[in-house]
Amino acid sequence: MHDEHFPGLRRRGFLAATGAASLGALALTGCGGSGGEGSDAKGDGTPKRGGRLRAAFAGGGAAETLDPHLANLFADAARAKALFDKLADYGADLSAQPRLAEKWEPNKTLDRWQVTLREATFHDGGPVTAADVLYSYRRIADPGRAFRAKASLEPIDLDASRATGRRSIEFVLKRPTAEFPNILAAFGAYIIPENAGEAAGFGTGPIGSGPFRFVSFTPGRSAVFRRHDAYWEGAPHLDELEFVVANEESARVNALLGGQVEYAHELHPATARAHEGKGRIEIVRLRGSAMQGFAMKTDRAPFDDRRVREAFFLIADREELVAGALSGAGVIGNDLFGKGYEYYADGLPQREQDLDRARALLKRAGAENLKVTLDTSQAAAGFTEAAGIFRDQAKRAGVTIDVRTGGKDTYWADILDNGTLCSYRSGAMPIEAHISQRLLTDSTTNATKWRHKDFDALYRQAQSTRDPADRAAVYARMQRRLYTEGGFVVWGFADWILGTSPAVRGVETEAPANTLHWARFDKVWLA
Repeated sequence: MHDEHFPGLRRRGFLAATGAASLGALALTGCGGSGGEGSDAKGDGTPKRGGRLRAAFAGGGAAETLDPHLANLFADAARAKALFDKLADYGADLSAQPRLAEKWEPNKTLDRWQVTLREATFHDGGPVTAADVLYSYRRIADPGRAFRAKASLEPIDLDASRATGRRSIEFVLKRPTAEFPNILAAFGAYIIPENAGEAAGFGTGPIGSGPFRFVSFTPGRSAVFRRHDAYWEGAPHLDELEFVVANEESARVNALLGGQVEYAHELHPATARAHEGKGRIEIVRLRGSAMQGFAMKTDRAPFDDRRVREAFFLIADREELVAGALSGAGVIGNDLFGKGYEYYADGLPQREQDLDRARALLKRAGAENLKVTLDTSQAAAGFTEAAGIFRDQAKRAGVTIDVRTGGKDTYWADILDNGTLCSYRSGAMPIEAHISQRLLTDSTTNATKWRHKDFDALYRQAQSTRDPADRAAVYARMQRRLYTEGGFVVWGFADWILGTSPAVRGVETEAPANTLHWARFDKVWLA
């Protein structure tokens, strides 16, 4: 969900970029997981049936909707996940896992994919069919609407794609795409009944195929859902699920402490430190949920000189940044996106601070006594703290950094094309999606202005490479280049922090935010 927000994606609580993935992992079959490893850290692990779980999220006020194709906020995404299904979703390593799609298989040229649906029913008892899938995707792709997954579905030629049976679809693509399953897993690509459209009653009685069915909804306040007994993966353990809107973190924490809710989303590291191990609430840390770093614009001085960029890689003391800006709630980075994700180049040496080499590189670049402005904002947790720490680190290398703090509401639009150096964050998404969105010549959210035709060609090669090992080798080659001369100083990966009542069981502890097992309440129960 998918902050790393650029124009139109600025509402509070949304963990950006996850949702704009547009490609994925080659032919994959089988069922999706039912709860993930490490999902029960307490108790005997035997689920109990019954009860209502109340979950507190930051919300979006009176404009909130249950239309899954409009989901932007974390609260939207969690409600959509409870009511609806996608054909696929992202596993903990950000690879695509089957959901309503039972299997998928490409042709030899990777420009046509056959998708077979599993047997599943909507809440009104009707079957989920190929016609429903094509209707949903065509609705999302409507040029007159601003649905979240529209860009993700762009590679599909929806006019040429067709149902080949009640539960089978031939997707025709505009170009060879080895990782087509990532399109099926895209943020917001939910399936609704054919011809539902605005008549689906997204505020008064939406029909989905998810694990819970609609009971009531008051925008900006609460939503109540009840167990869908005929859910294809098995009925939820809970009788009911209620989403409660609490915009301030303090309100979510107090509600949890006071017993008004059993689950609180998006807690601060300081809150986690204050309550962890004390017994009143349980703290859950979703590791690797958000890349943290600085973006250097490679098309303008001083960062059009790769020696200056390398010097900035070497200025960063990553341990100090994680400890100071994230209060230790994260791990250090290595100037590459996607630590722990599929295709991540984990064999590269861990970069460490080397101020002597940084000074030497700056001298060779004619950039001694360099002065540069670092744009930052309160738009994301830890941004201003990281900017101050990095400023002090740079001073020891002879670099003067002027920290300029911008507005929260306009920050992501302001820094996309302006300035030379800025604080940056990105949410969980497949590495190939990060490349396609952020690092190609025509990428619309290319904050580092990394534009290299040979790099674009490598991406196209990876996309058209059938063998996963060969494709991984191409991605490794691309990442080695970014590690050497790219524009992102990736100093860390932040935890995403949740709080639960001690009575809550089954909350997944391994999945980054916005992946399949994040906010997945059908596998949760009350002890």
